[in-house]
Amino acid sequence: MVAGADPHGVMALLDSAQAARHADRLLEPLDGAGAAGELLGTLRSWLAHHGNWDRTAADLGVHRNTVRHRLGQITRLLGQDLNDPDVRMELWFALRWRTRAR
Repeated sequence: MVAGADPHGVMALLDSAQAARHADRLLEPLDGAGAAGELLGTLRSWLAHHGNWDRTAADLGVHRNTVRHRLGQITRLLGQDLNDPDVRMELWFALRWRTRAR
């Protein structure tokens, strides 16, 4: 989705202010955690690659153990179970909304 573009699909049904607040609240524990947003970037890549460690590592140019370590940090900071598809969906929504809003 291009930043500033009109939302489509389910995102078009949402109130922009409420969606932004939800995304910020959900991702706030990761803001500033890790160098230059590396945890947010790792989460985005991992979700985009459907939880595949190797493809995420290749995308980020890091070792797969680095991805695993970062995902452990993300799990602890968020207090969420990343194995839960509902959690993954919420996080993907929040990351996409932030991309759209900025």
